[in-house]
Amino acid sequence: MKEDRVKSILFAGVGGQGIIRASDILCEVMMEAGYDVKKSEVHGMAQRGGCVTSHVRYGRKVYSPLAEPGTVETLVSFEKMEALRYLKDLSPNASIILNTEQINPPAVNTGDADYPLDIIEYLKMHYPQVMAIEALLLAQRAGNLKAANVVLLGALSSLMDIPHAIWESVIRKSFPQKLVKLNLEAFQMGIPA
Repeated sequence: MKEDRVKSILFAGVGGQGIIRASDILCEVMMEAGYDVKKSEVHGMAQRGGCVTSHVRYGRKVYSPLAEPGTVETLVSFEKMEALRYLKDLSPNASIILNTEQINPPAVNTGDADYPLDIIEYLKMHYPQVMAIEALLLAQRAGNLKAANVVLLGALSSLMDIPHAIWESVIRKSFPQKLVKLNLEAFQMGIPA
């Protein structure tokens, strides 16, 4: 373990995108890497396509699973507009990993609101590192759309100083044998070239 400072990662998206599974995998990775880890999750109306979040904090010793507003170092947004919802939680120098998927909320579907068109550009203007990833497309190439969450973990791994072997070991333990190869490929596809 290289540093004592507690770091915070926020996963955000819509129910059914694998947010909780991704945060569980990250927690296992961090524990295997020797960190103390705390996690908090909010399911909301997840079954109906509502917001889902999971905070993961790690360091030498972590006392709270929730970061103070304005202190989250990394946001992993599983849906474009969900990134906007949690900007108040981010530090000014936060990194953002953004799945380019668009899931319209009910107000957009009924015509009562418009879906913002310039989300990626807005984020790039205000944050130093924004990685926009077509996670669904990459997951499909790996063999299953449901692996989009693991694609995003691959992108996240590129921002962290955790050996690839630890990530691979945890992914192998996190899925049934028949899904291991697919998820390892999805993870690799998320790592920027």
